[in-house]
Amino acid sequence: MSEIFEGGAIDSTRDPFTPASRRVVVVSGGLSESAASTRLAKALAEATSNHLSQEGVDADVQDVELRPLAGAIMDAMLTMNPVGDLAESLQAVRGADGVIAVSPTFQASYSGLFKAFWDLFEDPLREKPVLLGATGGTARHSLMIDYAMRPLFSYLRMDVMPSAVFAASDDFGDVIDKNDGTRDAPLHARIESAGAQFAKALIARPAIGRAEVDDKFKNVTPLEEMLGSLG
Repeated sequence: MSEIFEGGAIDSTRDPFTPASRRVVVVSGGLSESAASTRLAKALAEATSNHLSQEGVDADVQDVELRPLAGAIMDAMLTMNPVGDLAESLQAVRGADGVIAVSPTFQASYSGLFKAFWDLFEDPLREKPVLLGATGGTARHSLMIDYAMRPLFSYLRMDVMPSAVFAASDDFGDVIDKNDGTRDAPLHARIESAGAQFAKALIARPAIGRAEVDDKFKNVTPLEEMLGSLG
């Protein structure tokens, strides 16, 4: 997999907006670098990328991990003025051909950090394909995807994939390694199936061009500057 942004700059060695390429943004609500939701998000992205490649389509994948953005997300919730890395992440989602969104299960729903990020989208992300994933302690939490996540993304007018992947704690051994243990095989199969369905949906739509994305935050004045001008 390749990433569109390297160190904040656009990779100029390839054009992610040709018909033979699709841009996928992976939003993970994991609260640590080794969180199960982060691992699941990466596995879904890899499966999607592999299936796109089998069809002769390149996948340009950008990871958006919410944990490092937590402070900026809370500030933006109060000011409705996202800046810096957060503003770039929001814009990346707007300009993506498709989104993979994965959250841990907290209190029978998605995490507050995950919800706060999506609350920053004032305008619907109309018909943008989204593949959902979630993690939790036991499989009894798996319905969270249907009664919490699907309504959220339907409200954003996104095209929610019929297949989603829930991974319980006992699904993870050396996870997603299909050759390591029978307990991992069902999870691997679900990930592969969801990735194939998502790749098919991405191919069925024309790639989004950079000019089609309206960056509403491009020229926003940072809050610090606005407050400084008052003094």
